[in-house]
Amino acid sequence: MSDKQVVKVLFVCLGNICRSPTAHGVFQKISEDADLGQIIQVDSAGTAAYHVGNPPDNRSIKAAATRGYELNYLRARKVDDADFFSFDYLLAMDNENLQELKQRCPTKHKHKVQLFLNYGTFGEEQVPDPYYGGGAGFDHVLDLVEDAAQGLLEHITRNHN
Repeated sequence: MSDKQVVKVLFVCLGNICRSPTAHGVFQKISEDADLGQIIQVDSAGTAAYHVGNPPDNRSIKAAATRGYELNYLRARKVDDADFFSFDYLLAMDNENLQELKQRCPTKHKHKVQLFLNYGTFGEEQVPDPYYGGGAGFDHVLDLVEDAAQGLLEHITRNHN
């Protein structure tokens, strides 16, 4: 990858307190571990403004910490119209988020809006809401996110030279 080219990635879920901040923290760390932290910029947001300014859910923070990811510094925000112009990838956690992003997105930027798990190998299409899976739901989200984050990193390093 070129030293000057910055790739900006935005992870999006509904409230920006569990799935998208988990993806944010995981992808931030693996980008830094690959010495790409200065080239790949990561953020997360929600399609709704339910939790703006709040940290991620404690269960997300604890699950991520057990695998070495830091989420405490993140704060929820809502997707802004400017995000469609400034980010190279707007990655939705599920089909509902994907449809909302596509509806809001200007036509010339629609190619940036995708499902995050398109980069994964587990064969699942959507990152499920962890609240319905109990404690194991947060671990399952991490499994899916780690897998797709690795695939996304490989995609970016191949395609952004």
